[in-house]
Amino acid sequence: MSLRIVPEDNHASSFSHIPSKSLSAPSAPGLHDTLRAGVGPSPHDADKAISAHPLEARLKSWEATREALRMETLRRTYGIAEPVRRGMELKIARENTWRPMCLSQGGKTSVHEEILAGRDETITWEDVFTNDDTSAFVSVQDEIERKLVKI
Repeated sequence: MSLRIVPEDNHASSFSHIPSKSLSAPSAPGLHDTLRAGVGPSPHDADKAISAHPLEARLKSWEATREALRMETLRRTYGIAEPVRRGMELKIARENTWRPMCLSQGGKTSVHEEILAGRDETITWEDVFTNDDTSAFVSVQDEIERKLVKI
């Protein structure tokens, strides 16, 4: 394992926003273009990012490279037990079913998982814009009461 800080360049030399048979707007790939496709729901899944821009792929590989460097540094410093222990803790945090609505973005991510992954001090787009403007605020006590009633 190398101690690579920057991910490898594996992007294409040219890029086009317009796929061959796309009905999306050329200036905004992935958005439903009413003039081309007509009125109605988009054939694309709204939860999945459609953008295939090289910068987005580069940022994802940057995070993977950073995590690999972190685990390799831990392995070289403390031995193989430390990265294995952290991987097991992260797996347990991901498999946990109870995620408080007020601590995470509507139960989508876990605060514990963010702390273990080292993303607890970063603010992303999803942290600010959660699309839950119409939902009522639920306190931790209400969630605990609901969980205890189910048991």
